[in-house]
Amino acid sequence: MKTRHILFALLSIFLFGACHSPQTGVYNIMDYGATGDGKTDDASAIQKAINTCSEAGGGTVLVPSGHTFLCGPFKLASYVELQLAPNSRLLANPDESIYTESAFGANRGEGMMWISGKDLKNVSITGTGSIDGNGVAFMGKELEDSYELKPVTDFDPRPHVLTLTNIEKLVIRDVNICNSAYWTVHLIGCNNVMIDGISILNDLKIRNGDGIDIDHSKDVRISNCFIESGDDCICLKNRREFEQYGSCEDVVVTNCTMTSRSCAVKIGSENMDKINNVLFTNCIIKDSNRGIGIQNRDEGTVTNVIFSNMIVDCRFFSDVWWGKAEPIYVTSFPRAVGNHKDAGWRFPKGAVKGACGEVSRIYFHNIKCTSENGIFVSGDTIDKINRIYFDQVEVNLHKRTTFEGGVYDKRPCDGEGFLKGKTYGFFFHTASDIQMEGCTVNWGDTRPDYAAENIHLENTAGVIQK
Repeated sequence: MKTRHILFALLSIFLFGACHSPQTGVYNIMDYGATGDGKTDDASAIQKAINTCSEAGGGTVLVPSGHTFLCGPFKLASYVELQLAPNSRLLANPDESIYTESAFGANRGEGMMWISGKDLKNVSITGTGSIDGNGVAFMGKELEDSYELKPVTDFDPRPHVLTLTNIEKLVIRDVNICNSAYWTVHLIGCNNVMIDGISILNDLKIRNGDGIDIDHSKDVRISNCFIESGDDCICLKNRREFEQYGSCEDVVVTNCTMTSRSCAVKIGSENMDKINNVLFTNCIIKDSNRGIGIQNRDEGTVTNVIFSNMIVDCRFFSDVWWGKAEPIYVTSFPRAVGNHKDAGWRFPKGAVKGACGEVSRIYFHNIKCTSENGIFVSGDTIDKINRIYFDQVEVNLHKRTTFEGGVYDKRPCDGEGFLKGKTYGFFFHTASDIQMEGCTVNWGDTRPDYAAENIHLENTAGVIQK
């Protein structure tokens, strides 16, 4: 009997002791000095928790509920999960002077880094808390449909929210990211990426406020996301600053809802390598300036891309934003030559002009478009855009705003940025080998004077309609 009591007592101590002991592998940032008062910069405490976790072999760094943690730049680490508990918030410090590390390496013309990581393995950002970029704090005065950008000298201090470079196995799940002052999630040279169930809610008046930028990255899966952004919602590209990471390939995007003042789904405009094997399916685009856009402006190529089962809704916005309500846009033109703040990074080293690569094997299937403008397909030479397929694509044209119509936007291109004239359901201009099957065009009750025929061809070859 006595032995049984001793065993029972030991078992109780083990069970109840385990229940009340600290959770193994969890590093609460408040245990490392974070105050969470929304006024004190907690970046050093957050960094200490991340470093301690990684040095111990990995685990979870917890941002606890019920607090706002104001913070400047900090870096993630290998084998660390940054977990934002419900009702927790990381808030970017509005002091521009603390953002000193460029988001584009030696090119300091396009923003700095806030939360970043480089050359890491097994990194996760999870939870239902919020990461708030405090975007309006970095803007100039508010205009009608945008914010004025502050003057830029040798660098742009606006912070990108997440800049993740050369990460092997990355998970971003469930978090709410909002109010970015520049790009929100930028993945550079990353491999084996899963982004699932996140919300990106940026101020629609903030220019350059991209949602997710997939840059020189491979094996990326994005699903079940809700994105509102002033600039592109999801964008695939190959920027020249990161050419060492190679092509952008094998990307799948599914079950996402997007709103943009620029282009909701974009491939380009920066593309100095190859973008290949891409699938967008089961997505909704609403109240956007442009829906699906392939905007090739550099020597790289775009091949084997499928868009299927999508609803696209567009309307006109001001010329501040690239796009003229084209629901589908497939183009390849040489980049404009100009005095842009980072013009030295736009062309190959030593070149003063650029070239544009081929766009081919692009498929559009079962897509319903409602817009003030039609589909536009065009290249600088007839063979540059080829093997484009439209199957069961419906275009519904309805005039909804007071902006002038009869215009397509070619920016940023060398020469005239706008092509003016008529509005067509499908406008194919300088392209070849286009096939259409089961496609329709419907005009609304108020058909403007510049509305023309359903399908218009200029300088094309091999266009087949079924």
